[in-house]
Amino acid sequence: MTQNPEQLLSMETSKLMSLATDLRQEYWGDYITYSRKVFVPLTNMCRDTCGYCSFVKHPSHAEAEILSPDQILKIARSGEDTGCKELLFSLGEKPEQRYEEARSALAALGHTCMSDYIYEMCTLVLNETSLVPHVNAGTLERHELSALKEVSGSCGMMLENVSRRLTQKGFPHYACPDKVPVQRIRTLERAGEIKVPFTTGILIGIGESWQERIDSLVAIANLHKKYGHIQEVIVQNFQPRPGIAMENHPAPTLEDMLRTLAMARLILPPDISLQAPPNLSDRHTQYLAAGINDWGGISPVTIDHINPFHAWPEIEMLAKNTALMGCTLQERLTVYPAYQDSKRGYLAPEIAERVGNMARPDGYAKSQELR
Repeated sequence: MTQNPEQLLSMETSKLMSLATDLRQEYWGDYITYSRKVFVPLTNMCRDTCGYCSFVKHPSHAEAEILSPDQILKIARSGEDTGCKELLFSLGEKPEQRYEEARSALAALGHTCMSDYIYEMCTLVLNETSLVPHVNAGTLERHELSALKEVSGSCGMMLENVSRRLTQKGFPHYACPDKVPVQRIRTLERAGEIKVPFTTGILIGIGESWQERIDSLVAIANLHKKYGHIQEVIVQNFQPRPGIAMENHPAPTLEDMLRTLAMARLILPPDISLQAPPNLSDRHTQYLAAGINDWGGISPVTIDHINPFHAWPEIEMLAKNTALMGCTLQERLTVYPAYQDSKRGYLAPEIAERVGNMARPDGYAKSQELR
């Protein structure tokens, strides 16, 4: 890319998309990947109260819970039975630091903090199944990331946006301690320092400006240039839903999404996989014309607990629609090939062995040959 990020704002969307697709083609080819996963919502309690969230339940809600080991194994085995290779742990952030109910539930499971319980459950999954855990636990301290690296293939946390303006009263991150941008940047830095393969991304349509979107993508790009640990970046579009604080806030348009994706492909280093969720838009196949190379994790057995009103596409149908755009859908593993090399130090030995022994999907090597 020859333009600086600010210059992208003045370019027409069609031109941005053309440049982004050319860059995708040069680095990733026409293979569009996805990870076959099973989704485990470890807890839906959280100390943050983001205005766009429909996942989190207050501890007083009848559905608020922390899943037990038996519940987790039942979900994990349903994933194994349907050919999943990744187990995604997703959870609210640090509910035990705000709510007595969360502390009591954790105590009943033998723990005082959620990160220790995540570690135990990742170990359980490794011991009892063939799956590789991927952990979306939000902001974490260095010692927590170091521990999770030993029992997971990768970790993730959406940066969402670097704007402090969005933490002010009347905006979606108000009174959300884990959404203060500096806290999320610190987690990304810690992950880079200890070489944790990482997923991050931005959430668009929550009141941010175009410049704030660019600033957020530039922040991610700079972190990757320094540490080299960011496997993939997600560009996710906000969707209003009944019952949330932002239920009447408009969703971003398709052009918003296409333009943001194209700018992301041009701003981010080309070795970062660019991902967009296929279940949050009926017109998601058009994203392929904006430079994406990955659909993310798709489950044949569990719902998208973060966006429960939006069903995953059938994988066979997604393959057909991807082909109509001139591309080939290809399954990938949880850990991208560049991070599987044991000499680079991104995986703990046990995880590296498990990933190395996993049967590669047909055509897997070919889909990565440009990397």
